[in-house]
Amino acid sequence: MFFLTRRTVAFFFTVVLVMLLDYQVIGQDTVPMNLSDTLKVSSDSIVADTLGVVGKKYALEAKVDYKSDDSIIFDIPNQKAFLYQNAALNYQKTDLKAAYVEIDFSKSMLYATFLLDSLNKETGVPVFTDGDQSFTSKEMKYNFDTKKGLIKNVITQEGDGYLHGTTIKKLENNIIDVKSGSYTTCNLPHPHYGMHFKKAKIIPDDKIITGPAWMVIEDVPIPLALPFGLFPIFKGRTSGIIVPTWGESPDRGFYLENGGYYWGISDYFDLTVKGDIYSRGSWAIKPLVSYKKRYKFSGTFGFSYAINKFGDAGTPGYQKKRDFSIRWSHTQDPKSMPNSTFSASVNIVSSSFNRYNPVSTNDYLSNTFQSSISYQKSWSGLYHLTVSLNHSQNTQQKNVILSLPNISFSVNRFYPFRKKVRVGKLRWYEDISVTYTMNAQNNLNTYDSLLFTKSMMNLFKNGMKHTIPVSSSLKVLKYFNLTNSISYTERWYTQRVEKAWVNDTVITSTDTLPGYVKSDTIYGFQTARDFNFSSSLSTKLYGMVQFRKGPLRAIRHVMTPSIGFTLRPDFGSEKFGYWKYYYLDETKTDSVHYSLYQNSIYGTPPDGKSGSFSFSLNNNLEIKVRSKKDTITGTKKVVLIDNFYISTSYDLARDSLKWAPISMSGRTKLFRNLNVQFNGRWDLYAIDDSTGTRINTFQWEKNHKLLRFDNMTWNFSLNWNLTSKNKKNPPLGQSPSAAGTQDEIAQIMAAPDQFLDWNNPWRINISYNLQLIRRFDKDSFRPKNKITQTLSFNGDVNITPKWKIGFRSGYDFEGGGFSYTSFDFYRDLHCWEMRFNWIPIGPLKSWNFSINAKAPLLQDLKLQKKKDFRDSF
Repeated sequence: MFFLTRRTVAFFFTVVLVMLLDYQVIGQDTVPMNLSDTLKVSSDSIVADTLGVVGKKYALEAKVDYKSDDSIIFDIPNQKAFLYQNAALNYQKTDLKAAYVEIDFSKSMLYATFLLDSLNKETGVPVFTDGDQSFTSKEMKYNFDTKKGLIKNVITQEGDGYLHGTTIKKLENNIIDVKSGSYTTCNLPHPHYGMHFKKAKIIPDDKIITGPAWMVIEDVPIPLALPFGLFPIFKGRTSGIIVPTWGESPDRGFYLENGGYYWGISDYFDLTVKGDIYSRGSWAIKPLVSYKKRYKFSGTFGFSYAINKFGDAGTPGYQKKRDFSIRWSHTQDPKSMPNSTFSASVNIVSSSFNRYNPVSTNDYLSNTFQSSISYQKSWSGLYHLTVSLNHSQNTQQKNVILSLPNISFSVNRFYPFRKKVRVGKLRWYEDISVTYTMNAQNNLNTYDSLLFTKSMMNLFKNGMKHTIPVSSSLKVLKYFNLTNSISYTERWYTQRVEKAWVNDTVITSTDTLPGYVKSDTIYGFQTARDFNFSSSLSTKLYGMVQFRKGPLRAIRHVMTPSIGFTLRPDFGSEKFGYWKYYYLDETKTDSVHYSLYQNSIYGTPPDGKSGSFSFSLNNNLEIKVRSKKDTITGTKKVVLIDNFYISTSYDLARDSLKWAPISMSGRTKLFRNLNVQFNGRWDLYAIDDSTGTRINTFQWEKNHKLLRFDNMTWNFSLNWNLTSKNKKNPPLGQSPSAAGTQDEIAQIMAAPDQFLDWNNPWRINISYNLQLIRRFDKDSFRPKNKITQTLSFNGDVNITPKWKIGFRSGYDFEGGGFSYTSFDFYRDLHCWEMRFNWIPIGPLKSWNFSINAKAPLLQDLKLQKKKDFRDSF
């Protein structure tokens, strides 16, 4: 709301003084002034005593600009000034525009109004602006001595809403009384709706208080009235009550949902507490804290606890669930501490929380949740430390994995034999590089029902691993790359497991055991080390064929052969002490070779020596074809085969089955949207016809075939994104047009083809995946095939500029029906909006209808009806 102040009065008063006394202000007339005969008086008639002007009392702080399209007239005897046709006056931040302005200095009155043109239409309705506040009225009167004013038919913006008043009276303390008005968030001169009242009081930058108020929609009063109205108009945050949503659930009774209180504690953080309550005993509480410090960090922390009851106590269908949810998100500004960062993303829920209390559809459909709290720091860009707390959860299997903490420290690659100042060509030993990595974990893998119990601490597994690889790379015979490396690994543990046969008889509830294998956990600091040596030799072979004629311009084939060798001692031997034997019975004839650290977090040094050669060949095939789109080269590149990889190995240290199976894999993309992947494995060795296991006999010797098929997998995935040519798809809730509802309906009825047009924004995404698996079945000794298909699609269509329909669905080929399917209908009603969500099938079968005002100020002014999917439990 705009209020006339002393500065505004001085402005109007000075306009006349400047014109009469030729003060130090420059007037700007758009047309020559047509002065009336009232100005034809001698200059002696204009004296200071007549208007009470003394010296520099009315000196201005800035220039006054004034103009009018028709004329500016001064009535000296009556002490009046008149401005006609598009009058505009501006002084500092104060501005007035009107068709007619009259100033009466004898009565200290200012008057502004509109004029009628030749077609009897209103022109030049007064618009008053002071700073960022503005209002429009048909008639305005103001006394700049008493600081009181009277305004007729005013429209002004107050906060997020608009105030309409038939008569407004401004008091000396800037408080305003309004007679016969309305308050609305619709910005049209004739709003679609509003809260009407007979009288109201406006306290500037605070609130609007009204008497009895009633709702009027499209000029039709509806039976929704309040004994009084209270509309906050001050800027910034404010604490207050959050009005709940009410309704009835067949299984849980009458309810109030998401009601509570918002507390704006300070500029740095606030608190929102919401809750649900049902007449049949279910309830939930959901506090949420938001915090932010500019240029430092920001985040939210929320906790939810719910008691869900379905049915009546004592009946077969009665259910009672206790559920909780913890959500925390923290983000640090990268500029606050460039060398260290702290972040958090926590999402911990009970196994059935998202079934009964989902925040969104994605929460209900998800059964895997991860959390991470991490701190990272680096020193001089060479040393890096990461400390994190991780959480992984599967609500379907009710399994929880915790890592408290997970520590990683690493050192960048460095060259210990290089000089600080390089001189000449590098020697071979100067290319030797060293890196260091340390990882430490304290992990727990258990069920969610065992969390926060006394036995939970005994289930943790921990350890630390140090890895130091030393490597070098050099050119051999100009075209070959030779890489050698030695990798050293050391594991630190706090316990080991030793097993032995015990001859004591054990009597159980079902059997009597003459003896058993006893496992003892030995606590204390333990170390386990291993190392290996590896070497590889690789090169690249290029082949190209070019064509001078035809659409095919060139074929390019790149092959990357590689040979590697790995040597590792037998860490399972008795001299290292990492592996031992235990007997299966008292006869001590059958024994088992086991590791003391087989269940440890970083594993154990490997059993058995190894000296294997590996062979691999990577292929890439692409062509160049003519392209009219490329105006520079006239060609484009098409990849036919992307990384077709063949590999196998031969282990010299093994006494049998030295050749590993031959593996093949490849991928390519067809028609831009179709991705194809292939994986397969063939074996050189035959199998035992009775057991189906590999035997140390080549397939050629037994079946006169070079290779034996083992398995093969083909993956075909199609991602197809279709969009309209009109890229300007308005966001949900916004419309490019503000035409009235009745006008739009009339236009659609008159010309439906114009509105039901695919030129309106639309989007469709289709995703299809086909997997073909062929495996050798050891039971039937024959290959078996398996086909897996998934199809999903989603999109949205703007049928008209104000109607939008969204959809999401898929097809379950195994079940023979549609998967999760939902439809969203949205209608832009200018200052209102309507939504309808419908899930017609599946466990989430439900519908939800709501119509509400767009303005955040009136977020509780809504009507909502729904049938919740939880009512079917």
